[in-house]
Amino acid sequence: MELHTLVQLTTGVTLLACVLAVAGLHAYASGRAQRAVLVDRLTHTGPLPAAGRRRRFRDLDRRLRRTRFGRWLDLRLTVTGLDVTAGEFFVYMLAAVAALWLIGQATLAPFFGPLAGLLGVWAALQFLNWQRQKRIERFINQLPELARILANATRAGLALRTAIGMAAEELEAPAGEELAKVADQLAIGHSLDDALGELATRLPSRELVVLVTTLVLANRAGGQVVSALRNLTETLEERKETRREIRTQLSQVTMTSFAVPVLGVGALFLMNAVKDGALARMTGSPVGQACVIIAFALYVVGFVLIRRLSRIDV
Repeated sequence: MELHTLVQLTTGVTLLACVLAVAGLHAYASGRAQRAVLVDRLTHTGPLPAAGRRRRFRDLDRRLRRTRFGRWLDLRLTVTGLDVTAGEFFVYMLAAVAALWLIGQATLAPFFGPLAGLLGVWAALQFLNWQRQKRIERFINQLPELARILANATRAGLALRTAIGMAAEELEAPAGEELAKVADQLAIGHSLDDALGELATRLPSRELVVLVTTLVLANRAGGQVVSALRNLTETLEERKETRREIRTQLSQVTMTSFAVPVLGVGALFLMNAVKDGALARMTGSPVGQACVIIAFALYVVGFVLIRRLSRIDV
């Protein structure tokens, strides 16, 4: 009888311990998940996650953003407006580099594997620059409408801070998103100079600098913001048309700058197709490897020079 009671007591204690262990593990997992969400919210400086979108590589993203490169990459992604975290972009870039490495090594020669990987890194960084410039161009095209909205709001008697919030609601991205950030900064106590200065830093352009300077000076001196914004609207419209004409005139030069390196890479594939194994034998000696590296460097120099010479600052 005592043995039966002892068995029942031991069984009950064991079941209770199992229940407590399961509850403890559940509480630990829940707390860890809440902590991860809180850390991600406090450290993330990029665009907010889209509703219903599940973020990948969260642990890698948190670790990456603690490094200098991760913070730089996160800032770049913030400027581009892409709905991608630093961890996701880093993993995608590594996957593209590995794929290009294998393709270059398999189709051309083993020597071209590392070169193709470096090309993948350069292409990823150029993609970020292209997205950033594209976002800046879209924002510049919205500046005349932004100045018009601010002029109408201030003419109606609204304060400049209120006018900025109204423009953030009426304008589409990227102007609406950027002005929403400015309105949020003003709401938590930032000065107008600092908030607009950060906007000009995120999206650098002469047009935006002129607009920010006009608003800051008018706010400090208490001048006529309406008349200044009206004149600025006409100027921005003229600059918008001028930029469009210049971009149309230089479109052929831009295509040439990209065609030059593409022709070089295409020549390599043509040589290997004409005589199988020619590139492997050519890069089998240090002299051949040096010649290939010098050729690639010359193509890069040509690309950069064409882009530099065709750049016209308006």
